[in-house]
Amino acid sequence: MNRTTLSLIAGVAALAAVTGFATLDAPDTSGADTAKAAARLPVERTGLVCPAPSTSDLAETAYTSFTPVTKGAAAKGTAHLTAATEESTDATGKTDGKDGKTGKTDDKAGKSKEKGGKTAAKPVLAPKAPGTPATGTTSGGTTPAYLGTAEGAYAPGWTLQETTEVAAGTGRGLLGVNCTAPDTEFWFPGASTAADRTDYVHLTNPDDSAAVVDIELYGPDGALQTTVGEGITVPPHASDPILLSTLTAEKQDAVTVHVNVRSGRVGAAVQALDDKLGGDWLAPAGDPAGSLVIPGIPKDAVSVRLVAFAPGNADADLKVQLASSTGLITPAGHETLHVKGKMSASVDLGDVTRGEAGSLVLTPTDDAVPVVAAVRVVRGKGDDQESAFIPATADVGTRASVADNRAKAATLSLTAPTGTAQVKVTSSAGSEGGATASQTYTLKPGTTQDVVPPAPQGLKGTYAITVEHVSGAPVYAARTLLSTDKDTPGFTIQTLPDDRGTVSVPEADENLDVLQR
Repeated sequence: MNRTTLSLIAGVAALAAVTGFATLDAPDTSGADTAKAAARLPVERTGLVCPAPSTSDLAETAYTSFTPVTKGAAAKGTAHLTAATEESTDATGKTDGKDGKTGKTDDKAGKSKEKGGKTAAKPVLAPKAPGTPATGTTSGGTTPAYLGTAEGAYAPGWTLQETTEVAAGTGRGLLGVNCTAPDTEFWFPGASTAADRTDYVHLTNPDDSAAVVDIELYGPDGALQTTVGEGITVPPHASDPILLSTLTAEKQDAVTVHVNVRSGRVGAAVQALDDKLGGDWLAPAGDPAGSLVIPGIPKDAVSVRLVAFAPGNADADLKVQLASSTGLITPAGHETLHVKGKMSASVDLGDVTRGEAGSLVLTPTDDAVPVVAAVRVVRGKGDDQESAFIPATADVGTRASVADNRAKAATLSLTAPTGTAQVKVTSSAGSEGGATASQTYTLKPGTTQDVVPPAPQGLKGTYAITVEHVSGAPVYAARTLLSTDKDTPGFTIQTLPDDRGTVSVPEADENLDVLQR
């Protein structure tokens, strides 16, 4: 027996010891396909990025963390949310998966102690066990960007909401954003470089090496001439808010921002601040697609402005429809929208919802051309008008969640553009007490239904909403949150795409046929 044969036998023995189920049966040579269907298993790690909330001294920011209960998830885990500048491979604020508590805290110094004697900033919140939200607050204009990591039991479907109330000044009102996973490309239709707008694109690097980013701006006539938009370096564990008006001298009211990461990855979001209409976050639009859904336009919207962009060279012709409470209708005078390649197209739809729940449905009139889109929504009257943004989004898939819902201040909008569907809506326990409550809703084809989420029993604090697809056609969802401050006429809207809490993992057995070749 030669040395090669001995090595192969030793390798097989080691494989059997590691896997626990390797066998030395003769391989199946029948030619039958023995591959098994992929299983859906809970993810084991989730990373999220929260942008710096505001530069206003009047800003009051709340952070809410929530992980839905996921069947098959690990029994234990860790989770932490820390300032980007304090993040390290030994980040503080970890939880042990038993009671949701952080490590020991030095109250006098305001710092958390780690093993090994290291110290770092006290985390803004300590995520609680799955099924219960955890909250934390900051105030003023110096709050940094935050980086979050969840592992094990805390990872599947982990959701973080950043909500800021600003009492006065440019961008006053309620600003909300879901903290997002870092990526390499983002689209933001609906930004602006107009004189009455102050728009920033926030780039946050969660990694240990620098990221290099290009920012491209597109107006109604194509690409805007920019000066310093290429090769922007974002240092490790740092956040860089870039004022769009410093990238170009052109003043355009309808701009699409393209963030392309050459190396590394970042989290990105656009903060859009208006001198008269308040402000909010413009979250990244869903991936370019031939058909798009923009869910959850409030029924009392006084103005809805649609911005669409075709990333390729081909033009797109879109049919514009509103999924109302009774079915699909076509807005009079706005039946179609022509979008030229690499140009931003916009249209003012006015009070398109006319007192009813509504969602925009964009479909190709002929050949499908990938586009991205978003709307700016204005509510209120006179000096009390406020604005928010809704990007086109993916459907809820298997499950989606949104955090930071407050009693009598949250409305959930559900739409099923293509067919009948059924969803289960669950309100979690409150962050300070209460019990879960659930209700099932049936949606008719082409309709949008606004619902008040089922109230958690004995609610104390804020709660999370989880939408689970039960049957039927794809469902799209958005949550509108109203300000609880009577002096701040604010609102914000977040979409609910699939939380990607599970991943497809193919089943596989060892195939020792390779040892005989």
